[in-house]
Amino acid sequence: MVSAALPPGVDPSAPVLTRLSLPVEGMSCASCVGRVERALKAVPGVHSAAVNLATERADIRFNGAADAQAAVRAIEGAGYTVREETTELAIQDMTCASCVGRVEKALARVPGVLQAQVNLATERARVRHLAGAVAPADLQAAVERAGYQARRLSAETPDAGAQDAARREGEARALRRSLLIAGSLTLPVFILEMGSHLVPALHHWVMEVLGQQTSWYLQFALTSLVLFGPGLRFFHKGVPALLRGAPDMNSLVAVGTAAAYGYSVVASFAPGVLPRGTANVYYEAAAVIVTLILLGRMLEARAKGRTSQAIQRLVGLQPRTARVERNGNTVEMALDQVAAGDVVQVRPGERIPVDGEVVEGASYVDESMVTGEPVPVAKGVGAEVVGGTVNKTGAFSLRVTQVGANTVLAQIIRLVEQAQGSKLPIQALVDKVTLWFVPAVMAAALLTFGVWLVLGPEPALSFALVNAVAVLIIACPCAMGLATPTSIMVGTGRAAELGVLFRKGEALQALREVSVIALDKTGTLTQGRPALTDLVPAEGFGHDEVLALVAAVEARSEHPVAEAIVAAARQRGLALAPVEGFDATPGFGVAARVAGRSIAVGADRFMARLGLDVRVFLPAAQHLGAQGKSPLYAAIDGRLAAVIAVADPIKDGTPAAIQALHALGLRVAMITGDNAATAAAIAEQLGIDEVAAEVLPDGKVAALKKFRADGARVAFVGDGINDAPALAEADVGLAIGTGTDVAIEAADVVLMSGDLRGVPNAIALSQATIRNIRQNLFWAFAYNAVLIPVAAGALYPVNGTLLSPIFAAAAMALSSVFVLGNALRLKRLRAPMAVEARAGTPHQTP
Repeated sequence: MVSAALPPGVDPSAPVLTRLSLPVEGMSCASCVGRVERALKAVPGVHSAAVNLATERADIRFNGAADAQAAVRAIEGAGYTVREETTELAIQDMTCASCVGRVEKALARVPGVLQAQVNLATERARVRHLAGAVAPADLQAAVERAGYQARRLSAETPDAGAQDAARREGEARALRRSLLIAGSLTLPVFILEMGSHLVPALHHWVMEVLGQQTSWYLQFALTSLVLFGPGLRFFHKGVPALLRGAPDMNSLVAVGTAAAYGYSVVASFAPGVLPRGTANVYYEAAAVIVTLILLGRMLEARAKGRTSQAIQRLVGLQPRTARVERNGNTVEMALDQVAAGDVVQVRPGERIPVDGEVVEGASYVDESMVTGEPVPVAKGVGAEVVGGTVNKTGAFSLRVTQVGANTVLAQIIRLVEQAQGSKLPIQALVDKVTLWFVPAVMAAALLTFGVWLVLGPEPALSFALVNAVAVLIIACPCAMGLATPTSIMVGTGRAAELGVLFRKGEALQALREVSVIALDKTGTLTQGRPALTDLVPAEGFGHDEVLALVAAVEARSEHPVAEAIVAAARQRGLALAPVEGFDATPGFGVAARVAGRSIAVGADRFMARLGLDVRVFLPAAQHLGAQGKSPLYAAIDGRLAAVIAVADPIKDGTPAAIQALHALGLRVAMITGDNAATAAAIAEQLGIDEVAAEVLPDGKVAALKKFRADGARVAFVGDGINDAPALAEADVGLAIGTGTDVAIEAADVVLMSGDLRGVPNAIALSQATIRNIRQNLFWAFAYNAVLIPVAAGALYPVNGTLLSPIFAAAAMALSSVFVLGNALRLKRLRAPMAVEARAGTPHQTP
């Protein structure tokens, strides 16, 4: 924690000592304490440093403000670490991009904070800080001092998204009510003023029946109700921000409408103080501006709600109750009362309530909303099932393994939310611009007013006021602030629906820039386990006859090849006869008697030892060799019976995925521990461009560096524990979601299915999202760059064109809606490749 205090007896004029307490990890003895203390005392500004080995904390006092980052660097330089934490906050009352910058600066100034990222679209802040050095209350207080509201979010409250959705819906309803009130009050003002200018008959009626002064008084009354009713929100937020020297979008609206309204009030009640000929009213401008901006805010709120629909759909997948077996009875109870180890019953057509393992029954489960796979997956006893997926046909019972925030669905939601809250490198320039945007617009408005007042035609004061108000109103930092985060929200949400999880938002931009896709072979290109791929019987022998006899012999062996043959026979429902006289010859093969018949299985040299000529199978053996497979032979009763191949089979979707990657203009590389000949055969079969063969587990990082030698950006796709270093080393790491937790934690992107076709889908999503962001940024910047000068009157000397503040307000309101609407197009993005079901669906064995 951080605190400032004056020790007793110290001169108040002396510098204030600020205390910083940090947790230090890695200390084991008193010498460690001494090293850390010496390192801290060498930091500029440190008054004293005391380290406690028992509590593993460093107590540091600074002369003046605490420099937490310098202290951390000193501790790490001494060879120890300071634990970090991340706190998430929900931020309310942000209205534009400049608000984002101010909240980030306020959080960054809290001692102990290392980084603060604020997202306008999600209305959340992610703060990375030193563990124990910052309390959530400190962060909330900093946000409140900046003029906004903050609430801490916790991973243990999975309904936080629902709470945010409910709050946003409430805001949208409030905006809708305010819009209806403002619109009904503004319409008479608009008709009285603008109608008189556009319709001569209406002008005569107003002048003859009401009179100009009465019309102005009526407009004053109605506009006052608009400004100090529905429009008061702009003053409540904009004026304090202006007084703090940190004006925002509300400040622009407040100043613009106040200028138009105040000038009109003077013209109505004290026209004598104005220069001759300048006593005009602009009530309709003030009222219409408020109404149009409320319309824009309402449309924006509705569009924002749609950007988070993917998260809301994921949250809605999990049922609220479950049928649990308790004390011999089946009880329906709330999901938060279900505990790990409980047995839950699931009926046909129901959503599975929690993660678990099937203990009774069997069924097919639709996992499409978690993995993106459209084909239901077979589930039997021992199979794992995921909460939120749909049970299609049979009934079964499961034993609960994970509940609450630890379920797969909760983790997916958390990953998507983290990605949606991330900032891409492309956002850095936008942040710098938007922080100064509103002050620059106010300066431009003042300059516009001054130029028109000095150089403009008569009535110069009226021209100056109208154009200055137009500049204030047309500027839209909202569009710039929403351009990137809304596209990220929709893009990552759509990706989650397709079974692609961007664990880090930065991967969205990085994946688009890769030129080489490096693929691990085992478990990524292939299924990751040996399987019988080929069995070609000789004339006079049947396929199942040979397989049953060979499997009976191999059942006595523990070799992976033997296991694959036995598994193939069992999948075909073949009975395995008793075996007698089993004999294994290392390096050659195995032999035994099965049901009175002599069986031998092994390599060609084993057949030669038995006096059998394998040349009859030469074409088949050459074909298998070209595919990188090593043939085995079976002999029955002294006759050559079949050629067999067991290999790690290529996944069904792999060839199509590699073709799709080539179509995207990418080079495809394979990293494998196989020998060069086998690797070359597989590469030729699949059309892979580059191969790194005979690579040891710790050599994958070096292989990636080789692929990157010419400056290429490399993505790596893997699934095993030994892939984790390579996933971390690559510019973008993609983990197969059916792989290990370690690999998934090291990756930037997770493919929830085990199908490689998710890779081109992820790249397509990345490309579409970044393209959408660039479109949004172009239009947001182009809008302001073009229309602010027009609002200032730049076209008046050319063709006499001036932009009314009313049209400026309409354009400003629509600019944010345009950006949001463009981002929402990503919801309709179709995956370039359909992903099929994982292993578990029925299939035919060779």
